[in-house]
Amino acid sequence: MSLSSLRPVRRALLSVSDKTGLVEFARALTALGVELISTGGTAKAIAAAGLKVTDVASVTGFPEMMDGRIKTLHPRIHGGLLALRDEPSHAKAMQDHGIEGIDLLVCNLYPFEETVARKAAFDETVENIDIGGPAMIRAAAKNHGYAAVIVDVEDYAPVLAELAANKGALTLDTRKSLAAKAYARTAAYDAAISTWFGQELAMAQKPGERTPPRRFALAGHLKQSLRYGENPHQGAAFYTTGEHRFGVATATQAGGKELSFNNINDTDAAYECVAEFDPKTTAAIAIIKHANPCGVATASTLAEAYKLALRCDPVSAFGGIVACNRKLDGTTATELAKIFTEVIIAPGADDEALKILTAKKNLRLLIAHGLPDPGTPGMNLRTVAGGFLLQSRDNGRISENELKVVTKRKPTDGEINDLLFAFRVAKHVKSNTIVYAKDGATMGIGAGQMSRIDSARIAAWKAQEAAKASGLPVSLANGSVVASDAFFPFADGLIAAADAGATAIIQPGGSIRDDEVIAAADERGLAMVFTGMRHFRH
Repeated sequence: MSLSSLRPVRRALLSVSDKTGLVEFARALTALGVELISTGGTAKAIAAAGLKVTDVASVTGFPEMMDGRIKTLHPRIHGGLLALRDEPSHAKAMQDHGIEGIDLLVCNLYPFEETVARKAAFDETVENIDIGGPAMIRAAAKNHGYAAVIVDVEDYAPVLAELAANKGALTLDTRKSLAAKAYARTAAYDAAISTWFGQELAMAQKPGERTPPRRFALAGHLKQSLRYGENPHQGAAFYTTGEHRFGVATATQAGGKELSFNNINDTDAAYECVAEFDPKTTAAIAIIKHANPCGVATASTLAEAYKLALRCDPVSAFGGIVACNRKLDGTTATELAKIFTEVIIAPGADDEALKILTAKKNLRLLIAHGLPDPGTPGMNLRTVAGGFLLQSRDNGRISENELKVVTKRKPTDGEINDLLFAFRVAKHVKSNTIVYAKDGATMGIGAGQMSRIDSARIAAWKAQEAAKASGLPVSLANGSVVASDAFFPFADGLIAAADAGATAIIQPGGSIRDDEVIAAADERGLAMVFTGMRHFRH
């Protein structure tokens, strides 16, 4: 097979769902003397622009049929894409069967991902699975020695520029590059279909009967090339999966420098945390550093919630990420602008807030256009050597009626509210986790320790330091409640919490020493509830 670098484009097949830039591209091809053939709505759009185009039915000798399912699945199309032009047997087959070569395929696919995103009915979603498009794309990409394939609108301009520069021809390097993009697109498309089908099957099964698929496909679309990863010597990029979940992937940036790898990771953690709190019932702020909350609070206004969240750990908050569960207002923006913050993310922002925050040149302001639903199912993936771990998103939530009181003293209504608040925050802190909270705000957070007692001590120390910073005579932990993401394996962690001034505990329970822990709580007059749900986070 000859792979001559330059191959002229004399005949092009255009069949696109997304018609952005179609007419302009077709007009430019016509000006270069390229013959156009096309299908259905694409052909109509080209013809309506006054350009000469041959309908694919005239090439195949068959009309479009079966509600458009059959259009291009024909030897005169696939032979034109797949033929090795200077292979004698291929050339003879083309001559014998009236097959003309197709030098350029322009094809983007039925909007399957968009159909899934708008939660269309099953049958409608199936009808948006493209068959002929992927078949043609793969054929043209395989035969890149002779044909070129475009699957992205963004490639129209550079292809036209190269055609103009090379007297209507494309180089082998370009054809290879386009082929690689084409295979990535069809792979992503098939991955989206298999993922959707798997989810549909899983929803039809009882939770205990669900089994993981034998094969799992994952695809992403490049959203941003990043300067580096967690560290400067690591390469990185940000890909979106097509899942419509409000957050960094849906956000528009309203000022500041380009987001970094760590910015994106931390901002995602912050927004998922603050979304735990319904904006219809309370304003909430989460301040995050290195993917861990260093202060979370609820209040009647965002400005008040921010002050309370900041009070929990004002030192760690410097250079952190702030997430809001409501539209940013000018008053809150004024408070936020008082210290250096890397990123602020919110569902929206009013004009005054935008004016204040976009004036800070090093602050990245993200408008996410909505809040993620903490109860929505989803996937969580982590790579390991030679593979990856896949699990469902931790969308577990505990309500008051699910709490089991295990101590002699029952928690008060106020304690119950704070226990539920603290447990929701603990879900978003790296294990081992201890969270002190009072009046809908964190008082001290102990994160990521190998021993739970150490997390309890760190949280208590943080609460003491925060009190000193606020000029208070006693620790913020005094009169607070405590949440633990997993059970207390020994009573020492609970005792440390009691010594710090806590009055009530929330934890999953389930330790072989639960009786000892309960006894220790009773001895100190603590109220304690079990949730039966663990929130490990690694």
